[in-house]
Amino acid sequence: MLFGLGSGLSFVYWDSTNMDFPFLGGRVKPFVLTRNLATRVGLELWVQETTSPRRAWKDVASLIDAGHPVGLQLDSYYLDYFGAKEHFGGHVVAMYGYDDHDAYLVDTAQQGAAVSTSLHSLARARAARGPMTAKHRSFTLTTPRDLPCPQGQIIPAITACADASLNPPIANLGYRGIAKAGKLVRTWFQRVDTPQRDLPQVALVMERAGTGGALFRNLYRDFLAECAQLLDSGHRLYTEAATLWTQVAALITKAGDSGEAQHLVQAGTVLDELSRIEREAMQALSCLGDTPKARSGPDSVRPLGITENTDRWITHSLPIPKVEMAPPLVRDG
Repeated sequence: MLFGLGSGLSFVYWDSTNMDFPFLGGRVKPFVLTRNLATRVGLELWVQETTSPRRAWKDVASLIDAGHPVGLQLDSYYLDYFGAKEHFGGHVVAMYGYDDHDAYLVDTAQQGAAVSTSLHSLARARAARGPMTAKHRSFTLTTPRDLPCPQGQIIPAITACADASLNPPIANLGYRGIAKAGKLVRTWFQRVDTPQRDLPQVALVMERAGTGGALFRNLYRDFLAECAQLLDSGHRLYTEAATLWTQVAALITKAGDSGEAQHLVQAGTVLDELSRIEREAMQALSCLGDTPKARSGPDSVRPLGITENTDRWITHSLPIPKVEMAPPLVRDG
């Protein structure tokens, strides 16, 4: 639900000469999702950025000392506990405590949920530069006393997502980007240096790098299912798309493991079909604001669990274990 309310679904085919292998992205930029969600559900978002490591730590420590968990955008490569040692500057964690040596974080279940990393590693992760990185970005989300019902924002969130997919500014994005990926994936044996290593890594990012599987399509499929009593468009097609995205990842892995280009050709064919399916789905979803069912208003239809579940997720989504907190020494440099 939160992913859908944040208009989180997208697609980008991204490649450059300084990358080991192409990147297939399935969501909007990391912090765009946060901003979209905060605006739509009425949360108060406070963001701080700085080029100074000392100031960055002071900003976070003061909030933690006051009892407020803080979101951090950083490069997961430097975190002590992180299994996949690949640079990714768009990773987000919640920090809820620290002591003289370690910071205490909440990450994905795959990474261990409640975890810790050294203050030194956290500083390096926050100071990293490169694709998707931010300037020591930290943020807090506050629930207002009277949280508005998010149900009325469901249709605008869906149509905004659909419009972005159907009208991409460049050919690398949206359904056009999927079609482009379908053409280029067939050439990946000439693109990557070590197919046996690089191609399975592409597939791993698609399926397991915080995507929920199927390059975020499982999440969007389930979001549409949760809205089933409010709309009847898109869910069937995204159920089909989610299955096919997992198939694409499996074919890319097979290509790397076997060295056989036919698997990449098959992946390209499936991507061509996915471009068609997602275009059709988004065309249907983009019309929701014009349908009588959508115009009926938030009070006329009450989707099962929409209000109760979303309110609960907003207020109870992060487990905050207790920890003794003492301010560490912070040095410049």
